[in-house]
Formats: sequence, structure tokens, C-alpha cells
Amino acid sequence: MDFGSIIRNSAQRFGDNIAIWDDGRSQTYTTLYERASRLANGLIDLGVEIGDRVALLGYNSLLTGEQTAALALGRFARAGLYAHETADVNGYLLDLVDAKVLIVEAGLYPVIAERLKTVASLQHVLVYAGDAPEGTLAYEEVLAAASAADPMRIGQPDDIHVIRFSAGTTGRPKGIVHTNQRWRANDDEYRWVTPQLDENDGYLAAGQLTHAAALWVWPIFTVGAKIIIMRQFEAGRALQLIEEQRATVTLGVPTMITALLNHPDIDQRDLSSLRCFNYAGAPIAEHTLSRAVQRFGPVLYQLYAQSEAITISMLLPHEHVPDGTAEQRQLLRSGGRPTPHVTVTVVDDAGNPLPAGEVGEIAARAPGQMNYLWKDEAATAARLLPDGSLLTRDMGYVDERGYIFVTDRKEDMIVSGGYNIWPAELENALASHPAVREVCVVGVHHPKWGETPTAVVVLHPGAEVTEAELIAHTRDLVGSIKKVTSVVFVDQLPKSGVGKLLRRRVRQDLAPDQKGVGRA
Repeated sequence: MDFGSIIRNSAQRFGDNIAIWDDGRSQTYTTLYERASRLANGLIDLGVEIGDRVALLGYNSLLTGEQTAALALGRFARAGLYAHETADVNGYLLDLVDAKVLIVEAGLYPVIAERLKTVASLQHVLVYAGDAPEGTLAYEEVLAAASAADPMRIGQPDDIHVIRFSAGTTGRPKGIVHTNQRWRANDDEYRWVTPQLDENDGYLAAGQLTHAAALWVWPIFTVGAKIIIMRQFEAGRALQLIEEQRATVTLGVPTMITALLNHPDIDQRDLSSLRCFNYAGAPIAEHTLSRAVQRFGPVLYQLYAQSEAITISMLLPHEHVPDGTAEQRQLLRSGGRPTPHVTVTVVDDAGNPLPAGEVGEIAARAPGQMNYLWKDEAATAARLLPDGSLLTRDMGYVDERGYIFVTDRKEDMIVSGGYNIWPAELENALASHPAVREVCVVGVHHPKWGETPTAVVVLHPGAEVTEAELIAHTRDLVGSIKKVTSVVFVDQLPKSGVGKLLRRRVRQDLAPDQKGVGRA
């Protein structure tokens, strides 16, 4: 089934159900279908053709769902920009995909307006949630002038469903293409390792719906359930919405879990409605997982994925046993086992498979992996093995039981005196210290060893610990060769708009003039 038909069917079967709730305002499936049809027809009236790229730029809102649905009904390729990014980055992304249309929130238009003048492919700018400046089109006027009839464009398997963008950690972001067929295959794979949904479910969209948070959108729309909008993540508000809206599923990054656990309302809110707290995107400290299991219950699902292959493996609730045996506790450091239709291998630099337990690059052959990188055949080829497996750029190993252990990003490895040191191992060691709230370990230049590990640490409020004590703590846990050699204390670590740690910013802040510090 194509994505447009999901909207048609849900409007017919669940018309009066709330599709989207946003701060007291709501939209039923009937209204979602009608407005999405109007937007699709409005774009067709403007000359937008099947396959043309339409970019979305805005925070999560009541209109995000109808825009996503409209692009599926019109068979347009969706390209989600990032509200937290600069005008230069978002302008680059518009240029990259030759976007014909930009649909932008009014408050963000002034930020990017000047840069839009240089996007040669851009023909129309639709502005919503505010006045439309001269030279742009008012979103609501476009809808009002368009037909509410379904355009009845039946999506095809090879249509581009979405172009997602890499984080740009090793250079300019790349456009990651997913067709209808691949995105539907990913949705199906995801369903094997998450709870069955029905119309009574509610999804708390705590992250940006232009990024990983979109993973739940089509499964929710399919069963006539509700999306609960958070414009931006804030821990207290998230706890409130879980309780008041009876959210059953959500997705976040580990920093969100930490923020929730550290919020003063964590023990005052009723969170019993949660059936699935899916987390992904970065390593998580074992003691944080232990606290999360105690507070949220057996609802934690750890997804190992990336934009190029969205579902690779899952650590399921019964595998989260922080007070279990040493073998059980070890699983907390894993990304789970591959999902049913995914094959994972670990390979050396030549692409040869490595035995269980040996560290190499993780490669995954997944039903929902990317089709290709937009306008970059060489980069696409460099990411694929002959059997079609995707090279993830993550280093790790698979144990005898089939569990995946990610040691770190390939580009993040610290080479000190000929030894390979993985930041995640040191970060996990430091996070086990009771004074440490957050930590990032990076390699900085050293005249003798080439690089040396430096920890940037945020302490819990009121906690005290010295640099020497933390260095000794890592020496005790990982040995003298791998220990951190210096510690910098800060009030906060830099994070992206989706809550992921910006390791390259940490490097740049420590040593802005060093060559190579922007690797990650």
C-alpha cells in the first residue's frame, strides 16, 4: 500500500479520531485528509510535478502531519530541513536537492529569507503560522483556493518518499534517499520489535518530526491513533503530556532520558500509560539505564539505527536487567540483536568478515536501508559492500549470541601512542562516577603520543570531584593506557536540535586551531 492510501483509509475508518493534538488544539483524521488534499492540490495548481522536491522548515506543530500527508498524496518527494540549523546549512540543503517549493514557519522565514535568493531551483515559498511577506504565498490562502477532492495519485514503489540528511559530521550533509518501498519495508521491520499499535495509542513526538521522531508517524496514521505534539523537547512538559494525554509510546535520545530522570517532577507524574520508550542515537550510561528501568518500568527499547538504515537492531525490555547477572548487565552496553529480516556482519578495512568478538566496521543488510545518496554515486558505492550490505561507519563487534556492541564511530577513534581508544568506553567509565552528570571524551593533539583523551564533564548540581580523582577513576576501570589524561569541567555540553551531543563542537572548543579537530 502507498502512503497516500494510508491517509485515505484512516479518514474512512477513523474519521472522528484525533490524528494530531497540539497544545489544546486538535485535528481529526477527516480534517487531516481534507486539508492534506487541499495542500496537495494547491501544489499541483502551482505546477509542482510528481517527484519534485518539497522542503519543510518548521518546528513540530499541528500542521506537520498534514504537510507530510499532503506530499504523499501528491507524490512529491519530502525533504525535511532543520529548525535549529543555520540559514547557510538549510540553504545548502535546498540547493542540494533542487527544491522547487519551501513550506516554512513564519517565525523562521526571516532567518533564511536572504539565503533563499541564491537557491536557483526554488519557485515557491509558502509561509504558515503568521503573515506571508512579499514574494511568498500565504499557506492558508493556497489551501482555501484549492480543491478538497483527493488528487488520487497512487504512489509507486520507486517514488522518492523522503530525502533525509546526514548530520554533516565529517563534512557537508548528504541527502539520503528512501523510496516508498524502502520506507514501508522499514515500517514493517520496526513493527516486529515494538508493541502492536491500535487506535487507542498516543505517540508523544518529543523530537523533531523532520528527523528520527518521524519513525512513528506512518505507523500511528495507519491505525488511526494520535500524535501528541511537542514543539521542542522540555523535560517537565514531556512528563506532563505523558500523564495528561496518556501517551503510550515515545522516542528520544539518551540525553532526553537523563533530563526526564533529573527533573523534579519525575516522581510526581503518573507515567503508567507508557508501553514503549524507544531510545536511540547515542551511547547511554549504564547507571542511567538502571534508573530509567526503575522509574519507567519494562518499557525501554534501545534501537540501533542510522538515517541510512533506520532499523538495524533492538534491545528489548526483557533484555534490560540492570540488577541481573554480569552477563545480563553486559547487554545494557549492547544495541540488541538484529531485527528479524536484517543481516549484520563485522568487516575489516577490505570488507572481509571478522569472527565473533573481533572489532571491525559494522555492516548491515536491511529491508529499509537507503536506496542511494542523492547526486553522489561515488559516495553511494563507498557505503555498499558487493552483497548490498551498508557500511555503517560504526566500529564494533558481534558476540557469540548475536548481540551487537558498538564501540564508537569510525571517525571518533583516538589513536594515542599507537593504541586505539574508543571514547564511548571512557565515557561509560566516567558516567559511572556518582558526581558526573554528562561527559564527552575527545582526542586532542599531543606532541609525543599524537592524540590523548580529554574528558569534558558536567557535574550533578552540588557535586564535587577533582580532575585527579576522575583520571584515577578511569585508570581503575579501563587501565593506564586508555585513561583520560585531562578533564575540563563545563556547565553544559553542546547538543543539536534533536538532543544529540555535538562532539565536533567539543573538539573545536578545546582546540579550535588544531588540524583535524572537526572530524566528527
